[in-house]
Amino acid sequence: MTGEPKFSFSQRLILAVVPRLVWALLWIVSRTWRFEVIAPDGVIPVIFGEKAGPEIYCFWHQCVLPCTVYFRRTHATILISRSFDGELITRILEMFGFHATRGSSSRGAREGLLGLKQVIESGAPAIFTADGPRGPIYRTKMGPIKLAQMTGAPIGCFHLEPEHAWTMRSWDRFLVPRPFTRIVVSWGPWTRLPSNLSPEEFEPKREELNAAIEYARLRALDHFKKAHFKKAHVKKASE
Repeated sequence: MTGEPKFSFSQRLILAVVPRLVWALLWIVSRTWRFEVIAPDGVIPVIFGEKAGPEIYCFWHQCVLPCTVYFRRTHATILISRSFDGELITRILEMFGFHATRGSSSRGAREGLLGLKQVIESGAPAIFTADGPRGPIYRTKMGPIKLAQMTGAPIGCFHLEPEHAWTMRSWDRFLVPRPFTRIVVSWGPWTRLPSNLSPEEFEPKREELNAAIEYARLRALDHFKKAHFKKAHVKKASE
């Protein structure tokens, strides 16, 4: 593939070692996690171990770790940036059975979307970390909407919330579930785009998708009786 990033010797060493260590550690710890699924009426969730069809799925960047474990058997393709961090994530995800197409909301966006379009047309699912790779937190990019308009595929959304987790001091408040914790797999309503959607209608649909992912996240917080202090981030991001 043209335009491949070049990494330093130290970066190549990290890429050779770290993914295997993360895979082994995550595999061991995840064996102690217990998943619970909740969904609103009319929404049929993808259950662990099931394959998904030609649909688009979105979730917030902070719950990448539990999503990697729970949805690994879907063999979905995810859009990941061409940065060093993106390469590191790609190698870890591939060890869990996922596929990757490279691009982002800012660089290589068209190439990434065309790659995901081919995935959908082949009958397989595509996944976006909707607010990644750099945020702002809880604000979805336009990529899923553009892909849905290109393919006619519906957009499903979910959030995985651990009952007990370490929260990183990163832009996304990255969640690291603790051993033996419960994790709720919370689904939101589907977002569907008509085939004749005009560019002027993209933004309202993006807001609809954003609200659907937030519905899933806030319902997950309710499931464990957690406070909704994180709502403030949504308001700040949209101002």
